[in-house]
Amino acid sequence: MLAILIAGAGTLLGLTGYLCTRLARQARREYTPFRLWRDLSLLTAAAALAVYLWGCLHLLFLEDQELAERCERQRPAGTPTLVGRRGDFIPLRLVCEASNGHDYSIVIPGYINPTVALLLLLALTCALTSVVLHYKRRTTTRKKG
Repeated sequence: MLAILIAGAGTLLGLTGYLCTRLARQARREYTPFRLWRDLSLLTAAAALAVYLWGCLHLLFLEDQELAERCERQRPAGTPTLVGRRGDFIPLRLVCEASNGHDYSIVIPGYINPTVALLLLLALTCALTSVVLHYKRRTTTRKKG
């Protein structure tokens, strides 16, 4: 978990630094539609990473005893004894496992995974738009030249 947080934070800082350089006066003068969509794609990917890391922080600061207590408190009615816990990174969740094979998620706020999925879908849409605009610009430039 700590490795994911360190790598994610480094990536987020790098993306943020790059996007801040795109706000400089000279960079703004050179903006074309496909560059704008590319940077919007990077911005939404950075936002998705930030939300994902926020969810990881929920897991990092809880101790084993506290996790066990939360598993017990949120155990659905009729669920037998708990036999363990596991963490899943995609989707981000902490799963409490029961002896009958059923499991349920705890700790991670319900908005984390849907928000990450939506932001990543938006980033993909922006990236594809950028690629299409860049391709159209290249083909019209070739026809003129």
